[in-house]
Amino acid sequence: MVQRRTFAPEVKREICRQLVSGEKRLAQICREYALAESVVIRWRKAYQQQGEHAFLPGNSGSTSAEARIAELERFCGQLALENQALKKALQVVRSRSGTP
Repeated sequence: MVQRRTFAPEVKREICRQLVSGEKRLAQICREYALAESVVIRWRKAYQQQGEHAFLPGNSGSTSAEARIAELERFCGQLALENQALKKALQVVRSRSGTP
């Protein structure tokens, strides 16, 4: 079983600062900390979205999860409207052709 390492929020922010400022490149950071690129990219994205507030306790993606939920709710509403329009169009076509 692979053990997951945990990094302090300060370390994550420092890594992201170095990456965003151009002080260090992604490959260099990955080698130094033995991290996968996907992990560092995910941290960088969170840092760019939340700034210095990224990685604080209780702030683990709650805003991104809320944004995703809102996006899915909008999409669901859009699909419901499209479904209603298609049902009405089908009724019109059926009534014109005499098919029940």
